[in-house]
Amino acid sequence: MNVLLSKLKEVAVSVAPITAIVLILHFTVAPIPEGSFERFIIGAFFILIGLSIFLFGVDVGITVIGTRIGAAISKSNKVWVVVVLGFLLGFFINVSEPDLQILAHRVADVTGGDIGMLSILIVVSIGIGLMLVFGFLRIVFNFSIKKLLLITYAIILILTLFSTESFTAIAFDSSGATTGALTVPFIMALAIGISSLRKDSIASESDSFGLVGVASSGAILGVLLLGIITRPEKISVVLESDMAHQTYLFEPFLHELSIIWRETLISVAPLVIIFLAFQFASFRLQRKQFRRIIIGLLYTYVGLVVFLVGVNAGFMDVGEIIGRKIASMDSKMYAVLIGFAIGFVTILSEPAVIVLTHQIEEVTSGYIKRRVVFGALTIGVGIAVALAIVRIVVPGMRLWHILLPGYIIAFALTFFVEKLFVGIAFDSGGVATGPMTATFILAYSQGVAGETVNMDLLSSAFGMIALVAMTPIITLQILGLIFQLKARKSKKIGGETNA
Repeated sequence: MNVLLSKLKEVAVSVAPITAIVLILHFTVAPIPEGSFERFIIGAFFILIGLSIFLFGVDVGITVIGTRIGAAISKSNKVWVVVVLGFLLGFFINVSEPDLQILAHRVADVTGGDIGMLSILIVVSIGIGLMLVFGFLRIVFNFSIKKLLLITYAIILILTLFSTESFTAIAFDSSGATTGALTVPFIMALAIGISSLRKDSIASESDSFGLVGVASSGAILGVLLLGIITRPEKISVVLESDMAHQTYLFEPFLHELSIIWRETLISVAPLVIIFLAFQFASFRLQRKQFRRIIIGLLYTYVGLVVFLVGVNAGFMDVGEIIGRKIASMDSKMYAVLIGFAIGFVTILSEPAVIVLTHQIEEVTSGYIKRRVVFGALTIGVGIAVALAIVRIVVPGMRLWHILLPGYIIAFALTFFVEKLFVGIAFDSGGVATGPMTATFILAYSQGVAGETVNMDLLSSAFGMIALVAMTPIITLQILGLIFQLKARKSKKIGGETNA
């Protein structure tokens, strides 16, 4: 109970900023209609309770399972076991990731079925499975993460030359959506489990990060290849909100609950099956440990359902309403500035970000404080949302105008930043794009696009998540440079003092 209360306090601090900024906008420049405002307040309460229960379940269940499976795979000492299990784990975990299902469903809806939901789910999950294998092999054979990421993104850059802008946007958005509330804790725990068997403790610490970033690049490769192979001539665009037709206060919550409890059950089921298979084949945990993990999985499921219901039913339509009202003001600059503020505070409520920052502090034994990582992430995501709005309101601006120079800067920094921070940075880029980003911020940007004349609707529907996934890679590596400079300075001062 004490741990659960501690999580509740932690989440309250995270959720408060986004709630506060919406309240300020409601009572000043962007009043929210009656009904939508009440749903927002109820949604905030759902998020507070759901996220607290979810994080408790992650600590007790998912993290323990992932760490043990990672260690079990490494102990086999057989490359084929690493390859087969790595692919299967990556595929089955991601095919049921809630964020990926939300995006795949959104792609199918927006394109009127021209790009099928099942197609996105399969190609993304295959890509994730393959890249997770490469990530495992990198740790086993001590291959440089910088080289692996550089080779992977060089291939991605070549593929974008043969892809349409629409598929490029969907591909990079898919990369962010794959690293959601369930996938991130599990993959990070797998990395810790595998890297813990390395004799070199420093190498082991560095290898604990980067697997999420490597795996998520598989989603980009999968969708780009899908676009190149299928080559659709024209993609239709249909943008409409389900919330607009729902007038009763609790109707959206009941509607979302009827869908989400099933989708989340499907999402958690593979983890349960994988855990049971390893329990009988390898773990053979005592009854008390086994029961504790099962209870943790139950908490994870309940918490995730409550959290997603709150986000989808209480936050989605409010984001679009605010976006439309701000964009209709005299200057579009207001939409850019508000976008920065919303991105700055929304990231604090992402479940996977909270998990990642805890693991960074834990693995580095407190050397890298979670509040410092949060600071770098808030700035990065704030800039990303602002850039996304600039892309909408500036005529002729394309997604690659921002992504290309952004990734050039990101990879240039890898030559100057230590391996530990490179891994953390690419992991952070993935975890920044969770359910809050995929709903509230995406709805805000589409609200702005709806009030912008001559806006390409397909371009506005996708691409924002890609920017949110990119900017933390840059800001976290800059943070790494600052840490390195401070370490060198203190070393120099210490050497002079001893002399």
